[in-house]
Amino acid sequence: MELKVYVNQFSQPSRAVLIFCKANGIEFKEVTIKLDKMQHRTPEFAEINPMKKIPALVHGDFKLFESHAILIYLASTFPGVADHWYPTSVRKRAKIHSVLDWHHSNLRRGLVEYLFNRGVAIEFGLAMDARAAYQGKKLVMASLAMIDSYWLQDDGPFLLGNSQPSIADLALACEVMQLEILDEKDCNSILSSYKKIPKWVENTKNALSPYFGAFHSFLPVAREILKERTAKSSKW
Repeated sequence: MELKVYVNQFSQPSRAVLIFCKANGIEFKEVTIKLDKMQHRTPEFAEINPMKKIPALVHGDFKLFESHAILIYLASTFPGVADHWYPTSVRKRAKIHSVLDWHHSNLRRGLVEYLFNRGVAIEFGLAMDARAAYQGKKLVMASLAMIDSYWLQDDGPFLLGNSQPSIADLALACEVMQLEILDEKDCNSILSSYKKIPKWVENTKNALSPYFGAFHSFLPVAREILKERTAKSSKW
């Protein structure tokens, strides 16, 4: 039964799905959805995901969207996936769900708003909003502080104090990595405020080597392109 994943590697949730598949030896066909061409808005894609967002998955006659749901499905369906990614223990799973649920309305929400209004909007021919960028950054900083002070605990190198990474580590680390499309000074000024986060991201990268690094290798190039285009905008 063929597995297709509909993604765009610029998308943090898409990268999480791709990395998970590669790291766990899950065979799949990658279908790139070009966001700048609005391919996610087509009637054909809406049949796969009526929400018209990526990532999405088709496995035989089964369709699924939302990256967290996809990661859970992959971890639960394919043999050979180590238990630490999505444990069989109900209580451990519940803890992972608490991180993933928090992620959507905090770190992800803030980063989308902040980065979109720091340059990504230009890629879609839209204007940037300085106030929205400010509000987004505030939520990003508060979210990173929560990761640093609560989700990362002293009894383990990964979220929830675990000794090995879970799908929550993968989802959140991919999100944090998106900060690298910012000017290097801006990126460092944000991340340097937190003691545990850089080491946690590095631990997650190492646990998923070489795939984590490979799927994020384009970010420095994206940064330069965005920097050049943002410089031409009168907003910044």
